[in-house]
Amino acid sequence: MTQQLSDQHERFERGLRALSTIDGEAGHKVVDSLADIAPDFARYLIEFPFGDIYSRPGLDLRAREIATIAALTAMGNATPQLKVHIQAGLNVGLSRDEISEIIMQMAVYAGFPAALNGLFAAKEVFAARAAAGQDAPA
Repeated sequence: MTQQLSDQHERFERGLRALSTIDGEAGHKVVDSLADIAPDFARYLIEFPFGDIYSRPGLDLRAREIATIAALTAMGNATPQLKVHIQAGLNVGLSRDEISEIIMQMAVYAGFPAALNGLFAAKEVFAARAAAGQDAPA
């Protein structure tokens, strides 16, 4: 039982480190917003996606964010999560142009409406970051 608790704690700590690196403040806001309604789910968000999946070897964070932005764009119904991951993509080294290209590529596989929605989400993220002085306007 003690080993299991230790493993869970390490998984959580690894997840927190990854969350901070990838999503920064935006990721912590998502987790914090769940504290009053589903604290266990907030913990799962840290442990599984960030502690287990994002922390795996095999792909760097940049490649993982490319895949995530593409998937969320293709879903077409995950705009809040897409915005968080567009910010994450910028945090891990993707350029605005690369993010726009990733989203435009999804027009082929998910259709123009999904790509349009993704581009508008990116536009909002880029504008908010520029207004906050985080990025120079394109």
